[in-house]
Amino acid sequence: MRNTLEHMVRRGPSFTEMLHVYLRLMALIMLGAGLIHWARIVGAESWRGLYFPDMPTEWQSAIVFFAVLDLIAAIGLWLLASWGTVIWLFRSLCQVVMHTVFAETFARRPYEIAFYMAAIALYLVLLYLSERFGEEQAKRS
Repeated sequence: MRNTLEHMVRRGPSFTEMLHVYLRLMALIMLGAGLIHWARIVGAESWRGLYFPDMPTEWQSAIVFFAVLDLIAAIGLWLLASWGTVIWLFRSLCQVVMHTVFAETFARRPYEIAFYMAAIALYLVLLYLSERFGEEQAKRS
């Protein structure tokens, strides 16, 4: 395992570069999610068979919350700004809480919970590797 990791550090893209690519992929996902929420707000798309004016207030509040937060997170992630990552983590954890603690209102969605938890875990791994091996890679360059 150690030899493989050392090989990746020496020959492959840096972990910092991989982290940046990952954050930009997350930015694209957040951009898409934000646009979907705005499509629901303006009536171009329904959610669970209901259009925005006919939804319960709780659903409307959640849609507006994520419509704004997703696009802000997308911009911050794309710019690789630290605040973008914080907003994305906050937004992702809100989604997990929404579908676990408030599952009676918003429904339990295990695939979304798994996606966001895996996305956060992968981010933390890439961040650790970037911090751990970033200086070594910079010295070799």
